[in-house]
Amino acid sequence: MPQTKTKIGLFGIGLDTYWTQFKGLRDRLVGYQTQIGKQIKGCGVELVNAGLVDSPAKAREAAALFRREEVEFIFLYVSTYALSSTVLPVVQHVGVPVVVLNLQPVAQLDYEKFNALGDRGLMTGIWLEHCQSCSAPEIACVFNRAGIAYHLVTGHLHDEEAWREIRDWVAAAKVAGAMRQNRVGILGHYYGGMLDVYSDLTQQSAVFGNHFELLEMCELHALRNAVTNQRVQAKLRQFQKEFEVAPECEPAEITRAARTSCALDALVKNHNLGSMAYYYESVAGNEYQDIVTSVIAGTTLLTGHNIPVAGECEVKNVQAMKIMDAFGAGGSFSEFYLADFKDDVVYLGHDGPAHFAIAEGRVRLVPVPVYHGKPGKGLSIQMTVKHGPVTLLSVVQRGDGKLMLLTAEGESVAGPVLQIGNTNSRYKFSLSAPQFMNAWSTAGPAHHCAIGVGHIAGKIEKLAAILGIEAKRIC
Repeated sequence: MPQTKTKIGLFGIGLDTYWTQFKGLRDRLVGYQTQIGKQIKGCGVELVNAGLVDSPAKAREAAALFRREEVEFIFLYVSTYALSSTVLPVVQHVGVPVVVLNLQPVAQLDYEKFNALGDRGLMTGIWLEHCQSCSAPEIACVFNRAGIAYHLVTGHLHDEEAWREIRDWVAAAKVAGAMRQNRVGILGHYYGGMLDVYSDLTQQSAVFGNHFELLEMCELHALRNAVTNQRVQAKLRQFQKEFEVAPECEPAEITRAARTSCALDALVKNHNLGSMAYYYESVAGNEYQDIVTSVIAGTTLLTGHNIPVAGECEVKNVQAMKIMDAFGAGGSFSEFYLADFKDDVVYLGHDGPAHFAIAEGRVRLVPVPVYHGKPGKGLSIQMTVKHGPVTLLSVVQRGDGKLMLLTAEGESVAGPVLQIGNTNSRYKFSLSAPQFMNAWSTAGPAHHCAIGVGHIAGKIEKLAAILGIEAKRIC
């Protein structure tokens, strides 16, 4: 589904008294702010630059601009010492998260050259060009006393670590925007008895801002009946292109899955969905059961093409999958399979859907004689997540009812996997397998999680800060 560009606010702060005292100081500071703005804009967002705010009147103008443009959050650039009275009105009135950029022009002042200038007025102006840190405690103090959440990035304009953190904030803001624009389809009902999976949809919408679209199986059934042979043939070609189709797959089963996949595509298009959670059982011989026993190939294609789908109607986990996908990390539907205490690894996987964009090698489409714990038989996915760094994410509904983002960073490692027609991989963590299982489980997640490639827990923590919820990292 199309996404609008995320809007990020930027304003600098200074003291208007300085401008007549120190010639050229304001122009130099504006130049640094322009550099910062260009780099932020280069992250693929729409920049709303309120310029240099140096008085309470300009603070009110900046706040009005940011509110009118509906910015996701604000970068506050400390260009020199500035009065906190030029800061508080902006942040209070806009009411979005704020990241304070305490960035000097250079890593180290050339003290010998500076002290050799001999003109104390000129020297003071140059010092003020580099005294960003003077305002940081004042701003923090005022925000603390005003009950305003804030985040601080300290460094210099050429500090790669500082810019990595800034880029992570921008990435998190883009994901927050994507979640708010997302339309989540819910098809069918929960897997009966999975009490951990049951979700509060109102709470999910309140935190992430997304819309839930409740879908009907009869619509999917009608769409499936309307699929033409031409579309089925096109879908079969897509299967051959994007899957390694096992030779033992029966042609009738592949065609059945292709027809259902076409219907799923149409359902997603009809409702402009960006993700979906589903589960259904029906009864033996019913056409709805023919649909639900042939969905895994189609839901895997959707997931791999940035429309995550979670089985067992796991709404919390499809939110986690969408977050991972929006960060560009994948987000494969997973649950714990077993532990290997000799190799000190933990296995996670599922019978699908999978995120084939993060697969180690090609994803295999294979037949299974029985769907464990579910009716019928059909095709499933055999896949391992790419070897290398991974992040696990679970959207947790805590005991007090609030949401939390739970993460763990580890590695997908080579070794034997279960060839049962499921996604499953071996994962090693900085904690031992028993320590990890205990720490993860007692944090209170449902038994599903989303797995993505790369270590992105830091980005997820910034997303949690933007959303105003807790983040917890196990390792």
